[in-house]
Amino acid sequence: MEWSWHPVQLSFYVAGTATFITFLLAVFAVFAVAVKKRKGRTLIETVFFMPLVLPPSVIGFILIVIFGNEGFIGKLIYRLTNSSVLFTSTAAVIAAVTVSFPLVYQSLKSGFLSVDKNIINAAKVDGATDWTIFWKIILPLAKGSALTGVILGFTRGFGEFGATFMFAGNIPGKTQTIPTAIYLAIEMGEMKIASYYALISIAFSFLFLSIIHLKDKKKPA
Repeated sequence: MEWSWHPVQLSFYVAGTATFITFLLAVFAVFAVAVKKRKGRTLIETVFFMPLVLPPSVIGFILIVIFGNEGFIGKLIYRLTNSSVLFTSTAAVIAAVTVSFPLVYQSLKSGFLSVDKNIINAAKVDGATDWTIFWKIILPLAKGSALTGVILGFTRGFGEFGATFMFAGNIPGKTQTIPTAIYLAIEMGEMKIASYYALISIAFSFLFLSIIHLKDKKKPA
């Protein structure tokens, strides 16, 4: 096994793309479920948080059932594109979205629900619609929580292994991310290469989490 920058580049691509998708999904989900206090919220949020407690192999299995060649979405994608999602970088993105969504959702929910209700009520009196209130008031006032969610989602997607390994595989130059590259390097006895990838992962994770702590320190007492 030879050292390559591809797993590093792919990890950033997967984590970045997944974070963008996850943020949009989480914003919509928080507004539709938590902010609007939708009936059945407890059940819906339980489903949302399942990826936090399920074994990665189970998540990978579920993704294969849904997006695999025999899955209902997988079949639709194949009919439309004549190609499979399995063992592609797209599969790695889907896996990262799945495992990072609960973290982003919870961060956004905490921030959105902490916005002063008096401000929201005043906007309603002035005739603002729910979506206007959400985009012009709630989201800007909760930008700190939104940033925390983005960083946590990115780091979670950046380090995802189990579901990615099952769903996207570990194909060098195609679907191999840093975690799967470390796994293969250790399997082949290439501890030096594994340590390089591990150090890169540790360094960037430390950097991203430091941003959260620095942001929290700047909050007024």
